[in-house]
Amino acid sequence: MEKNYLLGIDIGTSGTRCLVIDEEGNIAGSAIKEYPLYTPKPGWAEQNPQDWYDATLSTIKEVLESNKISGSDVKAIGLSGQMHGSVFLDKDNKVIRPALLWCDQRTEPQCEEIYDIFGYENFIKLSYNKALPGFTSPKIMWLSENEPENYSKVYKVLLPKDYVRFMISGSYATEVSDASGMLLMDIKKRTWSDEILEGLKINRSFLADIYESPEVSAHLDEKTARLTGLVAGTPIVGGGGDNAAGNLGSGIIKQGIISDSIGTSGVVFAHSDKPVYDTQGRLHSFCHAVPGKWHLMGVTLAAAGSQKWYYDTFGPSRAIEKERPDLKKYKLLDAEAQKIKPGSDGLLFLPYLTGERTPYADACARGVFFGMSYMHTQDHFVRSIMEGVAFSQLDCLSLMRELGINSEKIVLIGGGSRSKIWKEIICDIFESPIITLKNEEGPAFGAALLSGVGCGIYKSVEDAVSKAVKQSSEIHPKSENSKIYRKSYEIYKSLYASLKADFKKLYDMQFN
Repeated sequence: MEKNYLLGIDIGTSGTRCLVIDEEGNIAGSAIKEYPLYTPKPGWAEQNPQDWYDATLSTIKEVLESNKISGSDVKAIGLSGQMHGSVFLDKDNKVIRPALLWCDQRTEPQCEEIYDIFGYENFIKLSYNKALPGFTSPKIMWLSENEPENYSKVYKVLLPKDYVRFMISGSYATEVSDASGMLLMDIKKRTWSDEILEGLKINRSFLADIYESPEVSAHLDEKTARLTGLVAGTPIVGGGGDNAAGNLGSGIIKQGIISDSIGTSGVVFAHSDKPVYDTQGRLHSFCHAVPGKWHLMGVTLAAAGSQKWYYDTFGPSRAIEKERPDLKKYKLLDAEAQKIKPGSDGLLFLPYLTGERTPYADACARGVFFGMSYMHTQDHFVRSIMEGVAFSQLDCLSLMRELGINSEKIVLIGGGSRSKIWKEIICDIFESPIITLKNEEGPAFGAALLSGVGCGIYKSVEDAVSKAVKQSSEIHPKSENSKIYRKSYEIYKSLYASLKADFKKLYDMQFN
């Protein structure tokens, strides 16, 4: 009997994930393949686009074969991926050089050039965003200025998922949510900005055509069908940048819903029915993967990454390992944090291990434990990390509230959502009910739902989400804990201002 399956592919930084779902959003199979990240110089981050393509082919083949899924039952394909990365192709569609990634920091001088061209405030007004080194347009400028021979060969500039689209279909295409992060769009009109392109002297022909995220943008080619087991001609929709696709797959598709994702980085994400931006550029303002809608994001660079750093460096205490032999890895940290009362007895943590994005956009900022005394144990440090990350995410949420973007409940996603104690801490610090989901499968899941809209299995994005996204649990804040956290947060907020100049001195001492 014929079935209707949808395939989502997420081109991540550490690996590519392929996911197959049915019409109800149930997982029929998934596969992951990892690949390396290269850092040829301090602050540089590059990958080989061929690795993404190879991983895409192998994971598609694996998920179909291992789950006995017929390629003819896959009705559509959705793509998601890491944002901002730049793939430079020549006229023969060959990759000119390794792709510069979202976490590459080499383009700070080009960001300053952008402000010199447009003016700081005017550029934020024009692009709805600050010029940050992670974005794509400074990377294009960097290539022009530092590798002119390579720049002279450029025929197309594609984002990571859009390079994979080209390789499996032969079509140059992108979509609004991922293209927003190139810093070349008119966010309000949802198309390329002639004014930005002219000001930066970037050729419009370098760029792919823009589609809405559920719109069919290409069809699978014969070669890919032969190599994977899929059927040639299978429609491929626009897809979405990883955050837009992941949040669509978590139900963040209407006004009044905000999510908090606690992964390696932390992202507070809000849907908006109209284009909105922060005049100081502290939040990212992009087109959403929902047609005709937008979203805002605030980013903590080291969220669960802070916890991983602590675990890898110090590990759980010997006492908790002896007391709870039934627990492993991060569950042991959860057990430690549960021993300590809210506020960690005055121990505060600033999670700026790799600088910070929101609200400071400061690459010089560094992690800090503040308030240490003889009374503090390993258990205190573990809990203070969880609280510090939640305070940083509250910084992001507070900016949204300043813009009038509010939510009666927060949807918690990412690895942090699986920690009961961290969920409770976030709930009390946000002073908001927290919802978790039954199926929280990340960007590949959202991409698969978008493909279902594109091929007509779902009537709309709203229809897809109503059928496939289900709530799991809801908790509410404890007022006595929130009262303690409000006092701690006031001190937390003051620390960055007090330390900013010293962060810069320390950075210069290390790197200059």
